Amino acid sequence: MKKTAKWMAATLAAAVIIGGGTALDRYNHTMAAPSEQNECVSGGTGKAPPPPSGHDGQRNPDHPRPPKQSGAGAGGQAAAPASGNLTTVTTTKDGTVSVTVSGGYETDPQDHGRPVVLIAAALGVPTEVFREAFSGVTPAELSSGGPTAEEAQSNKAALLKVLAPYGITNDRLDEVSNYYRYNGQQSQTWKIVPATAAAIVDNGVVTGISITNPGSGYSSAPTITIKSPNGTITAKATVSYSEDFAKNGSLSSITLK
Repeated sequence: MKKTAKWMAATLAAAVIIGGGTALDRYNHTMAAPSEQNECVSGGTGKAPPPPSGHDGQRNPDHPRPPKQSGAGAGGQAAAPASGNLTTVTTTKDGTVSVTVSGGYETDPQDHGRPVVLIAAALGVPTEVFREAFSGVTPAELSSGGPTAEEAQSNKAALLKVLAPYGITNDRLDEVSNYYRYNGQQSQTWKIVPATAAAIVDNGVVTGISITNPGSGYSSAPTITIKSPNGTITAKATVSYSEDFAKNGSLSSITLK
């Protein structure tokens, strides 16, 4: 009985990492800075990517499909699955200056919408190592309803063949796979925490940006837009990655351009 239970857990984990499930626990509100007003608005900057050619996740009717967004991903990258509440706006008390953090969920086209950069970082391996491991996986077709038990077992073995020499255990692979699972067919994101930032204003001039919540789950740098009576300017965000889920894909700095 114990052997059967372990075999079933490994099978399920393989299905999760190959195709993904639906995103869970998405934050609908952002953390407010003490001296600022904060609000979360719907929408991202990218549109949902085409689903991968192979898919092992099951559709979950309990999670509705969120609205798709318009616009292309930056830098020629494939846009991440669309979801509500990915854009945050923080406004000064007098309402004259606002900082918008948007996007940041774009992925490399070769990853077919999967947050490979986040998965690799959480596992503590280079992104290319995880891509190499995933190259041995044979995803099931979208219309198949998921992999067979034999396919799932084979795929899990292919992943661990490359990842095990880096110290990645079966349990850690399962943990990371479950945390970043998503269903591309349902246009949903992986687990994310939107970041917030506030403007530093001196005599009516924006002199800097303060990160009030670094967020997590950013697979690319989000767009930072500052609007003030003097016009609209942009800033550059830097994203850091970590094995710690709470810090993986978080904003480490924002500098005015």
